[in-house]
Amino acid sequence: MPATRAPATCDPAGERPPRPPEPVPHRPPLLPLWPLAVMFGLVPLWWLAGAFYLGWSLLGALLFALLVVRGRVPLPPATGLWLLFLALVVVSATRLTSSGSVPAFGLRLGFYVTAIVVGVYVYALARERADPAAVLVPLCAFWLGLVALGWLGLLAPRLALTTPTELLLPAGVVADSYVQDLVHVATTEYSQRSLDPIFRPAAPFPYTNNYGSAYAITLPCVVAYTMLRGRGALRWVLLASLPLSLAPAFLTLNRVMFASLGVGLAVLGVRAALRGNVRVGASVVGVLVIGGLAALFIPVAELIGDRVRTTDTNSDRASLYAEVLRRIGDSPWLGYGAPVNADTVSAQAPVGTQGQLWMVLFSHGIPALLCFVAWFVVAAVRCRRARSAAGQWLAVVPVICLVQIPFYGMASPNLAVAFFAVAFAVALTERETAPAPPRTGRLRAVPA
Repeated sequence: MPATRAPATCDPAGERPPRPPEPVPHRPPLLPLWPLAVMFGLVPLWWLAGAFYLGWSLLGALLFALLVVRGRVPLPPATGLWLLFLALVVVSATRLTSSGSVPAFGLRLGFYVTAIVVGVYVYALARERADPAAVLVPLCAFWLGLVALGWLGLLAPRLALTTPTELLLPAGVVADSYVQDLVHVATTEYSQRSLDPIFRPAAPFPYTNNYGSAYAITLPCVVAYTMLRGRGALRWVLLASLPLSLAPAFLTLNRVMFASLGVGLAVLGVRAALRGNVRVGASVVGVLVIGGLAALFIPVAELIGDRVRTTDTNSDRASLYAEVLRRIGDSPWLGYGAPVNADTVSAQAPVGTQGQLWMVLFSHGIPALLCFVAWFVVAAVRCRRARSAAGQWLAVVPVICLVQIPFYGMASPNLAVAFFAVAFAVALTERETAPAPPRTGRLRAVPA
């Protein structure tokens, strides 16, 4: 039997042949930042065009297309909860009683879908970018637009414009009061029947409560950016905008805006005290001092008191909430598909409005409400582990949202603003709490 031998592992000179290079893992291309800049940074332009609300989901569709083309996108925590919420919203459409409710239902569904698309996009960007602060720039641009339009409301409170979108839509569509509010833009919200109206800044939103909600959500993001970036022109512009923003924000007279910011700052201050974080504590004190000084010149407490005494806001809201609780027992699983008008309440607004909690509960049922609230609760729990000063400021955004949900509607572009901030906060927290890679080095021979 012929002898066999192992194949040679060395060439005739006794050297081992070189190993073939290891294949480099394929990395998907980085997502661009410019779509977020177009979406959030150009909000004053979308407002002037009358397309801020009606065109918002189209901008979300652009983000979704980029995510699909890129592929292999990481999903933020609790995405499954939100997808279940969306499924329940879609199924609840079977409870709609008229075809006239379908367009408004589709608009709200578009806001819900766009929010998670924005969250996934921002989460992926913040995880991949070497400089995560750059991802916050579009949201900071949104803030600057909010402040500028707020001041426009103070300087030109009766300004209203017929927009290109309003001219392009059919007259029958524009005749709807809700659509009219969205496409015929105004700088403030006020009672036109009042002899001495109170002008409350609202632009780029049709309602001043949306302005207050957006202000409270984005303020921590602006402070966080100034902490992430120690220099740069944008940082100084944002620092200057903080005291300038107080006049339009205070004159919205939004009690829930103040309450949600107060709870957020209280949580932030307690966490800073427990962790001994002097920088965070000092920043909280600084914000409170600036706000206190502004209150010396703007009698906001007196203005809010006067408004409450001259309106039926509290009783109207209470009657709407009681009607929701009375009716939801007849359709607890899927709700009624949409808010409905009712003669049994004192308020002019439909039942299922005046608060996102009540809208989701009445329109889509108890399971949908649990999913909606649970998403923000999961985000708040995960973000509380943030270590940096900027991360701790961002960590209170979901807390602020949870305070607002019972009182403010979020079926608007504001939901995408909240998802932008929360997704970035979650990604930054994960970067800060990720275990450090093991240190490697070359072994050196120790001389005998």
